[in-house]
Amino acid sequence: MQKPQVSEGLSRLTEGLEWKRITIGYSEANTFLLTGAAGNRYLKVLPVGSVETLRQEKERMEWLQGKLPVPEILYYEDDGSNEYLLMSEIPGLDASHRLYESMLPQLMRELAAGLRAIHEVDIRNCPFDQRLERKIGEAGKRVENRLVDEDDFDEIREGCTAEQLFQELIREKPADEDLVFTHGDYCLPNVILQDGRLSGFIDWGRAGVADRYQDIALAVRSIRYNFGEEYVATFLDVYGITQLDESKVSYYQLMDEFF
Repeated sequence: MQKPQVSEGLSRLTEGLEWKRITIGYSEANTFLLTGAAGNRYLKVLPVGSVETLRQEKERMEWLQGKLPVPEILYYEDDGSNEYLLMSEIPGLDASHRLYESMLPQLMRELAAGLRAIHEVDIRNCPFDQRLERKIGEAGKRVENRLVDEDDFDEIREGCTAEQLFQELIREKPADEDLVFTHGDYCLPNVILQDGRLSGFIDWGRAGVADRYQDIALAVRSIRYNFGEEYVATFLDVYGITQLDESKVSYYQLMDEFF
């Protein structure tokens, strides 16, 4: 996608900035880095009618202001064809960057401390529900509407159909939920560090109240994928888990196939 046509209001805010498309990550949105003398900004552009919306992410980041280091919302617009979300930059590099290969134990400590901070956000007045009843229902709708990408399943589920995995999702549903505030997609590209220290978090569209293993499962998978199994133990130890619930790890990784 080239630089999109934008409204007059958004054009004024981005005048004179250099545009570069960002391709890391798996979001449906097209993301652009906008650079200029006054600093960097990020713009997400998403067609109206997409499975997830930028309004959802906007609302979550507005709620999180003052609670966690998240981008500031600078502009939002829905013009009937696309949504546009302009945000401030979280300075630094994402946690999957090869630069961190020389400091992986410290990186694991930062990832764990960051996740603890997210999970300690008070959920008593949180308006965002990501508990299993809702998530399973949403997964079922995506299966019915053929919105699940069967070609993008994890290796252990290659060859399965979305319907087969949905039946497994129902059958293996955990008996309980340890509810906390969750990021919803706590993988390494969504955690930003600067000078080796946690700087902030991005991509909040799936955040809300859910079992803490929603985040732990995806963090474990992301660490294994990017840097290897041997670093998972350090992450879990710093987070405070002495006995990993492998069944919940497997379940929430299965859940992620639908989103």
